[in-house]
Amino acid sequence: MNKLKQANLYRSELIPVSGKLVERYNKCLVKLGFTKTKLKTFHIDGIGWSPEIAEEKEETNYLNNGEANPHGIIISPLQKGKPVYLPFHTFDRDMMKYVFKIHGVKIKDITRDSAICLDFDQKIDAFYEPLDVLKYNKITIHFHLIDNLDRVKEEQLELVEEFNRDNNFISETMHQKLLDSAKTYGDLRHRDLELHELEYSTDSFYTRAFGGVYLLRDFIVPLVVFEDEQWHKEAIKDTTHDVLIYHIDQPELVDKLRSHSIIDCDLEAEVKTERYNRIKKFEMFQHLKQTQHPVQDILNDPILFKSYLNKIDIKSRKKIMSVERYLEKIETSNQFKIADIIDDKLYVSLHKPHSSLEAKHQDLIWKLLMNISPKDVLFWYWYDKEDFYTKFKDWDDSFKDWAIETIRNNI
Repeated sequence: MNKLKQANLYRSELIPVSGKLVERYNKCLVKLGFTKTKLKTFHIDGIGWSPEIAEEKEETNYLNNGEANPHGIIISPLQKGKPVYLPFHTFDRDMMKYVFKIHGVKIKDITRDSAICLDFDQKIDAFYEPLDVLKYNKITIHFHLIDNLDRVKEEQLELVEEFNRDNNFISETMHQKLLDSAKTYGDLRHRDLELHELEYSTDSFYTRAFGGVYLLRDFIVPLVVFEDEQWHKEAIKDTTHDVLIYHIDQPELVDKLRSHSIIDCDLEAEVKTERYNRIKKFEMFQHLKQTQHPVQDILNDPILFKSYLNKIDIKSRKKIMSVERYLEKIETSNQFKIADIIDDKLYVSLHKPHSSLEAKHQDLIWKLLMNISPKDVLFWYWYDKEDFYTKFKDWDDSFKDWAIETIRNNI
């Protein structure tokens, strides 16, 4: 990961946490029903998730009370606009943008000396069956202040009211109560600490619940796509919901996405794009064995690329160049079928979201395509960073350099 860190491509926008902020963060963890962190310093993202704490607790989703009950923590106004690096749902980023859009000014004031716990309530106490994800509809975002600061404010106002009643202003006990509260919490009387709950509506999304599920809700018939084979087998037993259910590796899934105008692929247009070049180079890398030149040079230098293309076995060579071969063949005859010449995964990788889709749905479909056939390192990095990071670790050092160069040249 050092190469990615040096290139500012690995969680580069995390916010450092130390000192008093650690104490406040721990109070939030306890309030949400979790255990404190023993770390003295760590980093957080826009929703309050920390990679160091996840490693410490050996639990990636340590801010969840079960898969149905995710939470967030805000300890700094600097979290506004920051990435959510490991969202449990694809709409988590949009929810945080909404939170700061509505309550940004109050959050800035409150986090001067307090912290805020977020409860994302979709009215589901726990998941029991994989198709429970269909229950996602409206999510209510509740806000809770540590030390119950909003309640303390009400108590201070009541103390002041009592102080002004009759002759209480001469009571030493009354004076002491006011002083104790002010010393502990500050003067809260004129602070606006009320964060009213917000409602967020979901449509199509991805969730990491049940091993990873895509719910494509806004199409002809709702589609549910499972990444986990066991949960997929469990889901297809359900006969009560009118939905189409697929496992992500089923070839029929891509056919259905095409027939529903969710994805499409114009090979003649795609072969002229930079994306195709990236995919072809990734395919080439997968077939390179022992090389006399750095992989980065082989992929960047057309002469070296051709040289090594001619050194690999004929089956691999045909696979790498299968798109060009297919397009050449159909110029002379229409008897050739795509499946006879182009590798299935390679063909899928050249698909893209249908142009009629909304931007947010296009992003979701790009993520799905990257999960089905991740061959474009740029889009892979953009739409599924965690999976990209996992695979990156095992790559040849020179190919890592090529991937980093490719990403940085397109950011």
